[in-house]
Amino acid sequence: MKNLIKTLAIVFAFSLHNGFATAQNVLPPPDENETEVPIQPPEKQQAIIQSDENLDALFAKLKNDPNIKTANGTARAIWREWTASGSKSIDLLMSWAGAAMGQSDFAKAEDLLDQVTVLAPDYAEGWNRRATLYFQKSDLSRSIADIETTLSLEPRHFGALSGLAVILNRLDRKKEALDTWYKVLEIYPANQTAQKAVIDLEEELAGSNT
Repeated sequence: MKNLIKTLAIVFAFSLHNGFATAQNVLPPPDENETEVPIQPPEKQQAIIQSDENLDALFAKLKNDPNIKTANGTARAIWREWTASGSKSIDLLMSWAGAAMGQSDFAKAEDLLDQVTVLAPDYAEGWNRRATLYFQKSDLSRSIADIETTLSLEPRHFGALSGLAVILNRLDRKKEALDTWYKVLEIYPANQTAQKAVIDLEEELAGSNT
């Protein structure tokens, strides 16, 4: 159990680092004295939709690469694609939400991410980020709901699937957790976190059946 809790921390840390880094390094955090976030409507929806052709090529590369180092590099490239909203307003809100989460200001982060999901409902990473927030708040049911929305928009989202797998394990739904980790490995075979989780869960389930 301790190993899987540690695993989830690693999964979300990977998500936060790779998903927030670019925006946070470029955009300033909100002024502490601001009472309202100045929001502009997002650019055309077409700009928010990810480059399917580019993602398809990256996912094909990820699926067929057994080398951990190069596969991890491809995974990071996919995260960059997911994070790119195509909207300066959405990028700003996401950056501010990331800063708030880093300071454990969950109420502020939730308000910002609520705005992201309203302004850009087809932007999968907005839902995934809010799922991460809900997990940090131990609101697992709402985290699962946002993960499900993320996966409805991007079924190959191995970060969201990994988070779901660990939450299912925490809820003692171990067979479902194992099945979900297998889905991660179908997409990202070189994922060491998923590989270890599968081995641990298979051993645990086998032991419970003896």
